[in-house]
Amino acid sequence: MTTINTPLDPVQVEVIGSALTSICDEMGEALVKASYSPNIKERRDCTTCIFDIDGNALAQAEHIPLHLGSLMGIVDAVLARYPLDSIRDGDSFLGNDPHTGGGTHLPDIVLVTPIFVDGALAGWATNLAHHADYADRGHENIFQEGIRIPAVRIVRDGEFLDDILHLILTNMQVPLERIADFNAQLAANKLGVERVREIAARYGLETLKSAGLALLDYTERKVRAGIRELPNGIYDFTDSFDSDELDHTFDISVRITVEDESMHLEFKAPEQVRASINMVRTALLATVYYAVKTVVGPDIPANAGLYRAITAHAPEGSVLSCVSPAAVNGRTQLCQRVVDLVHGALAQADPSKVIAACYGSVPATTFSGVNPRTGEYYVYLETIGGGLGAGGCWDGLNGVQSHITNTSNLPIESLEAEYPLFVEKYELVNGSGGAGEHRGGMGIHRRIRSEHDDCICDVSVSRLKSRPWGLQGGLPGASLRVEKNDGDTVTESVTRLNAGESIAVLTAGGGGYGDPSKRPHETVLREIREKRITPAEATELYGLDPKLL
Repeated sequence: MTTINTPLDPVQVEVIGSALTSICDEMGEALVKASYSPNIKERRDCTTCIFDIDGNALAQAEHIPLHLGSLMGIVDAVLARYPLDSIRDGDSFLGNDPHTGGGTHLPDIVLVTPIFVDGALAGWATNLAHHADYADRGHENIFQEGIRIPAVRIVRDGEFLDDILHLILTNMQVPLERIADFNAQLAANKLGVERVREIAARYGLETLKSAGLALLDYTERKVRAGIRELPNGIYDFTDSFDSDELDHTFDISVRITVEDESMHLEFKAPEQVRASINMVRTALLATVYYAVKTVVGPDIPANAGLYRAITAHAPEGSVLSCVSPAAVNGRTQLCQRVVDLVHGALAQADPSKVIAACYGSVPATTFSGVNPRTGEYYVYLETIGGGLGAGGCWDGLNGVQSHITNTSNLPIESLEAEYPLFVEKYELVNGSGGAGEHRGGMGIHRRIRSEHDDCICDVSVSRLKSRPWGLQGGLPGASLRVEKNDGDTVTESVTRLNAGESIAVLTAGGGGYGDPSKRPHETVLREIREKRITPAEATELYGLDPKLL
């Protein structure tokens, strides 16, 4: 571990820390603007990060919290394969493999570039982009899900190594998109390298290293201070998990021990399954760090100092900490539920710091096939938002992404221009938010029609059978459902569509907060006028006097 003894001015540490965060933000914007695929340029399904020499995250752009799980092991994976003296300026390394480091599922491909200042290693510029490829595949084990890329050198002297690049692209379904997005990733890292060098030139390399360590220490103090605000104790919570990939449901639970300035989370879960929902340990850790951070200090910097006061454990070989050859493509479904577990447990410690359960899934739809307009294979990926849980002072937001995912929706105009698909419906699901003094957010109804035969639609969802829970007397939100054509329930994850057939996802609503009878009657009446709820629902759920209707 690097140790630095250079004394620092706290103001200087803050300035350098803010500069590193700004670099990550600028890298992210460069990646989005330079990319080719709609999933990155429109949906912004990517993340950027700056690491120190030892692979500790110094700053991460506020993109997608779960991506930290893919980023946090990549430097260690590179150094385990390549001696440090064999790494030089102009190199870059690529990886995506959840079971060997550098990934939590295969579409999230990480590019990491060493930052050299005057010949000395100063850190690593890193970014992750979700490559919308890997469609129409099996999910019983990792070998079915796509090409696994261990941490390998992909760039030498600033140029891609053709042999390795061609090997990877040959295993991709849309290779022209992939090479364009790889170039965007490389450009973003080059920008990050130059910006860090500018900081080093201004303050000196030793000061930059010292500031990095001081930032980690500062974050640790902030986390411990936030944990101190919670009462010491042991808090348990259990939730039920279902998936369209499984023919059964199962329970997962957590026991959180808060002791002074530290927190330990002990999870219980069944053994890993022959389906894509399994999580590797780094995915679990990234989810836990996010969930705890939202409670103990949302403004705490997103760096490795966050991890020091928080420990987490799940049984090895379970769905929450799987081992090879477990499939992991749909791990986000369980990740969302882990957030629910953590929040449900910590709500017992201080309900004012927690919102009711959000829609509890990452409803992912992947359409793929041959585009009749171009004759080329296409893959369209969309994750659909839902209802945000209500808080102690506010209603939950309607139709938004929540928790570990933070992508944008793909605009209808872009979707229909890029793919042989047509959006038939895109609206809120009225009445799907849980009733309460503060109502849970409503889910989204998104229906997409295929314009060609033999379109493969793969839908990955959860909360089909369970409902997002409410808090402090609030009622649960509505469950999720998937329909084919005009209302036929879909029970399998993969559906083959012909021209004119459609798939609709109606996502779950958020849980309500507080006693529904305390919701102001004028608010309920307004929602009736807006057709958000029916008069019968207003009477049944909120106790509205029928004479007021």
